[in-house]
Amino acid sequence: MTSGNPKSGPNVAGPASRRAPVASVPSTLPGAQAEPGRSPGRFEAAATRIPGAARFLRSFAAGGAGRFAAVDALRGTALAAMALYHLTWDLGHLRLTPENWALTPLGKAAAEGIAGSFLVLVGFGLVLAQGPGFRPRPFGLRLARIGGAAALISAATWFVFPQSWIFFGVLHCIALSSVLALPALQAPLALVAAAAVAVVALPGLLAAAGGGPDWLDAPALLVLGLGRTVPNTNDYVPLFPWFGWVLAGVLAGRVWVPRLAGSRLGRWRPGSRAARGLTWAGRHSLAVYLVHQPLLLLILSGVAAVTGPHPRAGEAGFRGAYAASCREAGGGEAICRDTARCLLGRLREEGLWRGDLTPEERGRAVALAQACFAGAAGAEGAAR
Repeated sequence: MTSGNPKSGPNVAGPASRRAPVASVPSTLPGAQAEPGRSPGRFEAAATRIPGAARFLRSFAAGGAGRFAAVDALRGTALAAMALYHLTWDLGHLRLTPENWALTPLGKAAAEGIAGSFLVLVGFGLVLAQGPGFRPRPFGLRLARIGGAAALISAATWFVFPQSWIFFGVLHCIALSSVLALPALQAPLALVAAAAVAVVALPGLLAAAGGGPDWLDAPALLVLGLGRTVPNTNDYVPLFPWFGWVLAGVLAGRVWVPRLAGSRLGRWRPGSRAARGLTWAGRHSLAVYLVHQPLLLLILSGVAAVTGPHPRAGEAGFRGAYAASCREAGGGEAICRDTARCLLGRLREEGLWRGDLTPEERGRAVALAQACFAGAAGAEGAAR
């Protein structure tokens, strides 16, 4: 979410008949050669009943399916949401806002929603890119691009954020999920749906049961996301539950591609400048993903160097951290909250609201904290 923050392309394939290979094309489609003794698969049969879908399926089965502008626009919209989330995170990280709103419950929910939308589109796109069969060369090239970009991000964050480098973020998840989802391109739809639900639900079920076994916390298994440990990393998108959303995208693609091909939505083309921009971004999603965050950080770092931090930057985090520490020491909820508020004001008054305090100044800050605590406790006792 970091996304955040979130972002590479997807595709769509159809369910196969149980009696026949998925890669063949039914003879009911003009110019197609049917296999002897074979009946059309459900995907192919559905396409013959939808106006405009037969022509799409001919190119689809030949490995030449074009792009749906609507799908690209959806991916571009998800990219725009991801960029907005990363902008929010960067502003907070550089102390240009009072607090980092990307780390609030609402911000975290937004990050999860954005990541989920990308991964659904990954599954949908996997169907589109592979067609009714498996095309090893295009798949391998796409996997190499995404895997290479994931490795680049890991290497870069190792140097820039060594304590929270990205070892399994969204691109790592997309790369591995793309391989794991290949059987879902031809598996029965009911099985794909059941697998998607199970993968999404399992982390919650384990948490409700008190957590999984300790061996799931082994460093090599953190990519699963089933342990109790939440690693310190700037982007963490483990297979559970996120691979489930890729499977959901495969399921959606197999069901809806034949219908989309002959629909108004399938024929949609961007008209406005904004729509064309989103569509373009969706078609170049990996490049946009890789470039936008370094660019945002570069620009905002320049702004921070000129303006300095926001006057109230860090206040909310300080109050929360101090109140939590106070409660751990045995203080009451109301007393600790009032003490934190009082101490923040006194530190500002004394010119101690900064991070480079001398030993003498730290002693003064401790004395202020004790005075604020005594005042808050006395006020509560008087109220009783």
